[in-house]
Amino acid sequence: MGTIKLQNIRTFSFHGCLEEEGRIGSDYRVDLEIKTDLRKSALSDELKDTVDYVLLNKIVEEEMAIRSKLLEHVAHRIIKRIFDEIPSVSRILLAVSKLNPPIGGDVEAVTIEMEEYRN
Repeated sequence: MGTIKLQNIRTFSFHGCLEEEGRIGSDYRVDLEIKTDLRKSALSDELKDTVDYVLLNKIVEEEMAIRSKLLEHVAHRIIKRIFDEIPSVSRILLAVSKLNPPIGGDVEAVTIEMEEYRN
């Protein structure tokens, strides 16, 4: 097995339970780690034999563009879509962070982390 990581994917999105969060938006950071078999691509040197990280980034950006009240919900959508579209992914570790959250304190970020394995 091998690991592919996309670190610090930055988006401006409109998630949150508060109505104004849906209007104003906020900065987010997404960290994605997937497990897959990298042996074939290591030998072939062909993109078709691995998981294309351009596609992973596209999935994250498209799902982050769809408003959710909860970070857990958007994270679940990202995970489901990766499993649906990329059969060779066996495990996903995903962290979604809202930067400078509106919680009435000096907090750099709030992060949820989810880990899922293919059934």
